[in-house]
Amino acid sequence: MTQGLFDSDRPAMEVFLVPIVADQYEPYCEGGDDLDDPGNAGSPRGWWGRLQDSFRHMLTAAERERVRTAEERETQRHTWTGRLRSRTLRWIAEKIAEQRLLWHLRKQDHACLVHPADVSAEAALATLRRALQRDGERHRRWLVLDGFLLVVSGLLALVPGPNVLAYYFGFRVFGHYLSWRGARHGLDRVQWTMRASHDLADLRRAASLAPEERERHVSDIASRLQLEHLPRFFARMAAWSA
Repeated sequence: MTQGLFDSDRPAMEVFLVPIVADQYEPYCEGGDDLDDPGNAGSPRGWWGRLQDSFRHMLTAAERERVRTAEERETQRHTWTGRLRSRTLRWIAEKIAEQRLLWHLRKQDHACLVHPADVSAEAALATLRRALQRDGERHRRWLVLDGFLLVVSGLLALVPGPNVLAYYFGFRVFGHYLSWRGARHGLDRVQWTMRASHDLADLRRAASLAPEERERHVSDIASRLQLEHLPRFFARMAAWSA
């Protein structure tokens, strides 16, 4: 992964280096989750292709669940299958949010790292590289484990009814595969430009604020940066770091 300038009519993907607590940072981005691979267009739909199709269907269902009204959710809670489906889709929606950066990064040639203004460009890029290296190794380990469990879950195909475990591990396998690819691509192929942000530097104060004041502070910065889902991401990362 190299730092440099590039000429392109297409806006570069923006990755935000978000300060969570003290010297801990997490890379973050918002945007669509385009999973189409032009290299596979018109190719036979084998086992991997069918897994891709199932994965896209689950993403679509999870997005619909995310935007459903409270009244629609309450209607579905009347059955245990509805409750199970709703909880599963909410879990998938959380995983989509967690892995969006790496899924999107795998198709980029150029990207812009937006970092706190009180951190040098060199230090910010080194921090991002460590995060991508860490995430790539983690998703590779889970890919191997969940791939094995997916094969084992295939034995349940003999049991009548939907194979819920196979769907679950299929989602995990494909998700970890995309994340691993994105991390490696970000390290080895993406050309990075750097942009300092005083708003991100200001976000560093959030860790020292009382909960209600922190929420307002993060929401204000998210509005300035035009990052709709940043407050939820920040709250989740801060809770994990506590």
